[in-house]
Formats: sequence, C-alpha cells, structure tokens
Amino acid sequence: MARYQLTLAYDGTDFFGSQRQAQRRTVQGELEKTLCKLRWTGRSVILSGRTDTGVHAIGQVAAFDLDWSHSDEELVRALNAVLPTDMAVREARIVHEKFHPRFDATSRRYRYKLFCQPLRDPLRERFHWRVWPEVDGATFARTAPLFLGTHDFSAFGSPTTPKGSTVRTVLKAEWTQAGNDEWHFEVQADAFLYRMVRRLVFVQVAVAQGKVSREMISLALARQVPAGARSELPAGLAPAHGLTFVEVAYA
Repeated sequence: MARYQLTLAYDGTDFFGSQRQAQRRTVQGELEKTLCKLRWTGRSVILSGRTDTGVHAIGQVAAFDLDWSHSDEELVRALNAVLPTDMAVREARIVHEKFHPRFDATSRRYRYKLFCQPLRDPLRERFHWRVWPEVDGATFARTAPLFLGTHDFSAFGSPTTPKGSTVRTVLKAEWTQAGNDEWHFEVQADAFLYRMVRRLVFVQVAVAQGKVSREMISLALARQVPAGARSELPAGLAPAHGLTFVEVAYA
C-alpha cells in the first residue's frame, strides 16, 4: 500500500464542481468510481482545492492510498482507460505517506481567459468569457499589480471555512494579450478565497471598461470604501467557464 499523487485535467463544463456531491456528477466522484475498478478500498480521495461548477483544470492534484504492484505509468494508463473523456490523469507518482495535496501546498495558480467581441463565438465560448464593450489593455496592465502582496481580500471573496481569515498573499497577477481580441489573466497566491479569482477578473474588467476607478480597488484592499458609496466596486463574478486551475506548487 502506498500513497499516490495524481495530476488531473478536466473540462468542467459537465461537472457540478470538483467535490463529491450526492446524486450529482463531480470530478471527485468520477475519480473514486474509477479507482474502485482498480480495487481501491479507501473512503475518500483528497483534492488540493475545490473548483466550482464549470471551472476547468489542467493541474488539479489528488491523493489516495492504493495497493498497486505496477509502474506509475501503468497506473496513468489504467485510470485513463476507464475515466470519462472529459477527465484525464496527466501524471501519477508515489509520495510520502502523510502527503496532503491541500495542506502541503505552498501556492496555487489559476488562468482566466476572455475575449472582446460584440457577437457570439461558439467555438471559443466554452473556455472563454466573451466581453463587450471591449477592454483597455493598458488599464489591465496598471490594475493587476494592485493585488500583489498580502492584503485582506474580503471584498473579493468569502472565507473557505467558517470564521476563516480573508487575508491572502498574491505572488503573481498579470494580464497578457493573446491575439487581437483575447486576454489571459494569470494569478498565483498562497491560497484563494471562495470565488476570489472570478471576482478579481470581474472587477478588473469593469475598471478596464471605464465603469469604476482603479482607486476603488486600492480602497477595497485597505477596507476603506465608504458604506453606500456610489463608486463602490460593482457586484458580480466572471463566468466560471473562463477559469482554469493551472498548477499547485509544493516545497
């Protein structure tokens, strides 16, 4: 018996998130059903983080104990032969017996994709948010660095546990242009609040469309926004389907 670490990729469109739910199709549920066919006897797979309905991944990490007498590569092939086509194991390896994919992580990285067009683009909209009016790229470049460092992000998400801290440290926050009308937001932090990345993107798009000032972000991070102020940050989240869980880093 050994503890295994898997790196998972999935198209989140048809999943009700990553965490197991009764009577609903989830990433954890599909992985556990597949492991049972390999004579796994555990009670629950451990995931590095929770993704919402519709969110994708190329670097979700899972851990479990398994009695497997073949190579890591053969485990990857055996799992992928049974997993549904919108899921895949990218890598498997043996780790120390107390490895925990969530608590041992030092940072997580997400990528959000959007494009600016007034008309629908069915081929892109499965994995991108279509935004209109268009955004100003220079404003994106000036806005993202505001999030770097350690701040109270309570204006941008909810704690992941009851009475949990809303302070997080952002290590990377950067927009890059991909083609004439497409933008990618890359963000890395020690941890994230619930729906934090989608909130960060939504607010930055509002700023880049001229709907709210950059200064309001600074005030929100400093928790100095006057209650009921007309220039408060707009309410809302970027759609889930533009978000991908990219990577988990470990010491």
